[in-house]
Amino acid sequence: MFKKNLYSFLIILLIFLLDRLSKEIIINLATPIGEYYLRVNSFLNLNLIWNEGIAFGLFSFDQNIYYNLITIIIILITIILLWLMVKSSKIEKVGFSMVIGGSIGNFSDRIYYSAVPDFIDINYNGFHWFVFNVADIFITLGVLILIYCEIFLKEKI
Repeated sequence: MFKKNLYSFLIILLIFLLDRLSKEIIINLATPIGEYYLRVNSFLNLNLIWNEGIAFGLFSFDQNIYYNLITIIIILITIILLWLMVKSSKIEKVGFSMVIGGSIGNFSDRIYYSAVPDFIDINYNGFHWFVFNVADIFITLGVLILIYCEIFLKEKI
């Protein structure tokens, strides 16, 4: 089983390491003053925020019971995704691997920091999208791959 999924586990590890490295760089830049903001160009800023919710800050709660419940749900979903990854093949396996790699990256932050550092801030004409991180990019790409597989690569009944 491990040998058959070696590339998937390498994708997961690579995404986790890229995510950790990017977050460590931003956190270290923010350490002296506790915050970090850099305008890269007219549509991209690096702006460190601490997300205590799930994707894009949704379900952010002050109470620990909700935070812990969401964390347990994330663990369960990641385990299910691992099982689905092992059972899948080809491009679908890559999609699951990307989602899992990003999920593990954000999950490790939830455990270590009790929040997820987000820092990529894209904007256009004053409209700012949700601030996100490298793990979120791979989760989104993985979900898009899985949607593509479901729509275009599955046999129709």
